[in-house]
Amino acid sequence: MSQSRIVRAALTETANAFPQMPASVDGLPALATRLEDLRRANVEHHVSLVTAAAAQGVKVICFGELFPGPYFALRNDPMWLGLAEDAREGPTVTTLREAAKRHLMIIIAPIYELAPSGKRFNTAVVIDETGEVLGTYRKTHIPHGANEQGSFLEGNYYERSDGQNLLGPRNVSKNAAFPVWQTSVGKLGVSICYDRHFEGVMSSLAQEGAELIFNPSVTFGAKSQRMWHLEFPVDAARHNVFIGGSNRKGTEAPWNQPYFGESYFVGPNGVLKNASPHPELVIADVDLGELSRPDPSGWNLPRDIRHSLYSPRPVTR
Repeated sequence: MSQSRIVRAALTETANAFPQMPASVDGLPALATRLEDLRRANVEHHVSLVTAAAAQGVKVICFGELFPGPYFALRNDPMWLGLAEDAREGPTVTTLREAAKRHLMIIIAPIYELAPSGKRFNTAVVIDETGEVLGTYRKTHIPHGANEQGSFLEGNYYERSDGQNLLGPRNVSKNAAFPVWQTSVGKLGVSICYDRHFEGVMSSLAQEGAELIFNPSVTFGAKSQRMWHLEFPVDAARHNVFIGGSNRKGTEAPWNQPYFGESYFVGPNGVLKNASPHPELVIADVDLGELSRPDPSGWNLPRDIRHSLYSPRPVTR
């Protein structure tokens, strides 16, 4: 029987913290000159959540997708392009590096990235508890459409990952598109929101050694909410990993689109208990030692898989 390797991990479950949002979409253009204030309000709010998480013994925390601002992809408003920033030395990462070092906590910070090439990406920055930037993961799959509640026009704001993630010396993955970092708490991977629907993402991260995978998201709609509680448990069991899914919660003016939250951690043997006393944090004790114990089902999926019989062709209609 392998020893326990318990890691206290956290997810944020919150919404835009900038208090001076306009009451209607007609007032959005006036925000174009206040994007730095808006970013600062959200970063400061999340630093306060790091402080609260540290008081509960958390060692690794993942913020929500595009956390430095509201979810702006509900409409096409080019002003939001100005919210993109550098993933190495931008204002958000600079502040969070200090917070990580101060609280001895690993921070996964999903930002709106402006790359040196001038391209924009939806990117998670992984910051070590020493304040070092371990690397980045750029969102691979970009949704562009609408459901019964609203639109998600993400293709207007950023591109699909080009695979040019910042990897760093502690990346243990041979697949540059899906990095995995060896950290003090274990091997961490990241996927972002829409990525969770594609079967190759979690399997790629697991194959590259990930033990705990974070999926920061902004998601809404009836089917999304139903699948939110199905996909992670199946992937965790199928690939023998832990997954933390963070979803935005509440509404954000002026769009007032509701986000259902329901963030949680799950492992190969089920959903983990939320130990958080804070309404904007989900905290769980993740026992990574579980991953090296015999499966209680008696299954041995890695031994019994028959790759050669699978068709690599996607389903088309």
